Amino acid sequence: MSPSDPIAVAVIDDNRLVREGLAAMLNRLPDVRASVHADISGVASAGPSPRVVLLDVALAGDETLRSVKALTKQLPSASIIVMDLIPVTEEILELVNAGVSGFVLKDASFDEFVATIRSVAAGDKVLPPRLTESLFAQIVKEAGADKPEQLLDDVRMTPRELEVIELIGEGLSNKEIAQRLNIAAHTVKSHVRNVMEKLALHTRLQIAAYSRR
Repeated sequence: MSPSDPIAVAVIDDNRLVREGLAAMLNRLPDVRASVHADISGVASAGPSPRVVLLDVALAGDETLRSVKALTKQLPSASIIVMDLIPVTEEILELVNAGVSGFVLKDASFDEFVATIRSVAAGDKVLPPRLTESLFAQIVKEAGADKPEQLLDDVRMTPRELEVIELIGEGLSNKEIAQRLNIAAHTVKSHVRNVMEKLALHTRLQIAAYSRR
């Protein structure tokens, strides 16, 4: 495959309107050729091997990591871009470790979608600025460099955030926490994100360690 060839993009989304609409827009570009898929099955055998895969996180749900790993095995030369609404730091790190090359928010402009596709196809790693580590977390990290334990003790947590920390310490997933607390999974994600920002942590394992402390 020559770098000058059109970028073959596989759009995987279970919403027919979204996948076909996005593919139609991409196919108007001179350097992109998009195909559509309702799930990850059969992508590798559906035609020319894609250079870029756009994967809807909502499609994969709690199986996102498994889907990414399956795609990297089926299409080892393809770069994967995850489409999401509000990804959280813990998921970003896990997905990058699983082989994801880029992230794009579903409320991004079409130009941002295209720029991400072109960058990832060129071998770059793409993370939207609004998904990078928060300034607040950086400030907390710097302020607590000398006295981290005292800083953590001074951080104010809401009762719900404390419950989430405790349940993460028990090894529960976001879905299980949502069921235990009778709240929506996206609400749990929001609490986890807030906890990470307040404590300047990056993974669930770090939250679990903090809960045990």
